[in-house]
Amino acid sequence: MSLDRGSDSVQAGGRVEVEPGVFATLRPKRTVWQSIRFFATRKPLGTFGAVVAIILVLVAASADLAPHDPYRTNVATGDQYSNPSAEYWFGTDHLARDVFSRIVHGARVSLYVGVLSALMGSSIGLVVGVASVQLGGKVDLVVQRFVDAMMAFPGLILAIAIMSALGASVNNVIIALTVAFIPSTARIVRSQSLAITEMDYVLAARAVGAGNTRIMLKHIIPNIFALYLVVFTFYIGGAIISEAGLSFLGVGSPIDTPSWGGMLSGATRQYISLAPWLAVFPGLAIFVVVFAWNVLGDALRDVLDPRLRGTD
Repeated sequence: MSLDRGSDSVQAGGRVEVEPGVFATLRPKRTVWQSIRFFATRKPLGTFGAVVAIILVLVAASADLAPHDPYRTNVATGDQYSNPSAEYWFGTDHLARDVFSRIVHGARVSLYVGVLSALMGSSIGLVVGVASVQLGGKVDLVVQRFVDAMMAFPGLILAIAIMSALGASVNNVIIALTVAFIPSTARIVRSQSLAITEMDYVLAARAVGAGNTRIMLKHIIPNIFALYLVVFTFYIGGAIISEAGLSFLGVGSPIDTPSWGGMLSGATRQYISLAPWLAVFPGLAIFVVVFAWNVLGDALRDVLDPRLRGTD
């Protein structure tokens, strides 16, 4: 047996025995619950956003359990503009429709529009941004000039223009917001892809004959997936408030569809003095949900970005 004073290991019979305590400073891999608790303690606002997001999903999934039919009018009963009560938790509107039930069903519309438009917009922008860098040359030049042209229009104005051409429907709102999200995502992804393309492992892969497709799938996209996740989360909140804005302007969801923005329009502008709850509850729902998605995206950025991992 031999002992090397300069090391913490003992060699015996060809084996290397490590002294106790050598690995004491190494952190074991966290379990799922430990990771959740760590995230909750370090990012309380992000935890609040995650809880609200989960509640929104549950509310949207169980919207059919709402106490009243959101489309049913009860004008004959004289229940127009009823104050919040045990029967109508958030009161009724000018057609005696239950505001609470319409908000619950509006959560389904908001989540549907927000998730799909953010997913498609960020995914297409991801592919465009990465492909632009890998193909380079004239392709990159043309793509970036096209992106510049699209970014010259404010996102909401571009969405309004598309909705004016396509017509008012929930699916058309998704298409309009998807198009509006693509250029900014492509620009963000392109800047990150340019930095990764110059990394040694990408240069080594190209030196051994790896093609553009393999480099994109094996090296570029996996290393910017955290950025993609953060952008996707931010865009969900942006899509929800954009859908509400389009519906408020009358170019979003159809007028009979329970939508938070649509509830703020029409009767709300005419009868706000008679029934202030028509504006308070939908507006509060929009504020809480958009705020929650934004703080969740900000917390994910701090956790997933290696440059911000040590900050609070």
